[in-house]
Amino acid sequence: MSNKTIMDAPAVSEAVEQLASAVAGDGTDLDSIASIGVHNRGVPLAQRIIAKIGERSGKKVKSGVLDITLYRDDVALMRKKPIVRGTDIRFPVDDLRVVLVDDVLFTGRTVRAAIDQIIDFGRPSRIELAVLVDRGGRELPIMANYVGKTVDVKPGERVTVLLAEVDGADSVTLESERN
Repeated sequence: MSNKTIMDAPAVSEAVEQLASAVAGDGTDLDSIASIGVHNRGVPLAQRIIAKIGERSGKKVKSGVLDITLYRDDVALMRKKPIVRGTDIRFPVDDLRVVLVDDVLFTGRTVRAAIDQIIDFGRPSRIELAVLVDRGGRELPIMANYVGKTVDVKPGERVTVLLAEVDGADSVTLESERN
């Protein structure tokens, strides 16, 4: 197996800055935005994005945490009992611009599950998606509104995101089963 670093810590930090800037836009409508991170690594990414927005604007953006485990379309097929981490959304999502945040966009199935769960909480005016890495390979018609980096991933390769809050360091690597 071979690994290739496609984003080091400074590149991850720069991508988060760009995502925060894109999500905030001109900053005039921050009261109607909510940033919701998808467990596991979408949560610290969402927290970083809203921290950057807060630093620039002086405003606090609503934030939440989403665990899509029980909304997955393959939950019944899992051999092991799934670990449920919990969802924490302490505000009504009705009429808000909800920005879902995740580390990697691949098939679109995680995003579909996240949208299903958000809609169970209410009716946002809009749901957008921010991802650190878009690796292609969609199985569903889903695309991100905000992307830190787009990577061309071949069969047999996978993208691994490490974040300091979870893993002790920031990096994105492309892992190949080939040597």
